[in-house]
Amino acid sequence: MVKISADSTCDLSTEIINRLNISIIPLNVVIGDQVYQDGVNIFPEDIVRYVDFEGASCRTASINIHEYQRHFDELSKSGVDIVHVCLGSDFSSCYQNAVLASKSFDNVHIIDSRNLSTGSGHLVYEGALMAQNGSPIEEILNMMKEDIKKIDASFVIDRLDYLVKGGRCSAFTAQGARLLNIKPSIQVLDSEMHAGKKYRGSFQRCIKNYVLDRIKDLDNLDTKRIFITHCLCPDEVVEQARQLIIDYGNFEEVHITTTGSTITTHCGPKTLGIGLKRL
Repeated sequence: MVKISADSTCDLSTEIINRLNISIIPLNVVIGDQVYQDGVNIFPEDIVRYVDFEGASCRTASINIHEYQRHFDELSKSGVDIVHVCLGSDFSSCYQNAVLASKSFDNVHIIDSRNLSTGSGHLVYEGALMAQNGSPIEEILNMMKEDIKKIDASFVIDRLDYLVKGGRCSAFTAQGARLLNIKPSIQVLDSEMHAGKKYRGSFQRCIKNYVLDRIKDLDNLDTKRIFITHCLCPDEVVEQARQLIIDYGNFEEVHITTTGSTITTHCGPKTLGIGLKRL
């Protein structure tokens, strides 16, 4: 049997995690001298309260080697082969730590997703489906290694100040975007974030144009599955994105998930992303 495991940054819903029997290990969020665990005792609403209303500084911390060892040891008690999918190696030291931890086990295989949020979640979801259907571990590993380069993950951010706090955007750029009412899109390519198309206007209008841009090239898309992942977006914005995908995308599955506290620390509220796979 094969067990699929992942860092909490895969941002899959509780329903998916439970249905597909996925094991999640949380990253850490540090606020002052307190360390919290993503999705265990801190959530996106807490991050926004700390940052926007209490003026606190939040930062994220990788899963350390000892934490991974404990996690793999617990899963190994069931006698399963383990495939663990990590947050992209250029975003964090999680992958490197997981590889070092796995050296103590002969049944643990580590995958560098080269992505984040449901960009990683795509691999986790498909791997868990294959594991449920009894696919051998070699097929699951081969699928993941092939699909890493096909995953297309991106997002649009309403406010850049969270990226500024995380050192991923300059204060000057953030100020200019705010003054010009620009909502930039960010594309994740090979474990790095790159500036994409800039949208202008209300957040809802920007999201509409962004979603249509992401799904316009249907002949080049795998229409089996698409993720809409958001951080504290208004219901009407999320529903608009979902309806546009249903009307124009022809996807078999449309999954709506929310970011965990790790991703929220870096993107802030009113962020919406699309995770899909290209052919």
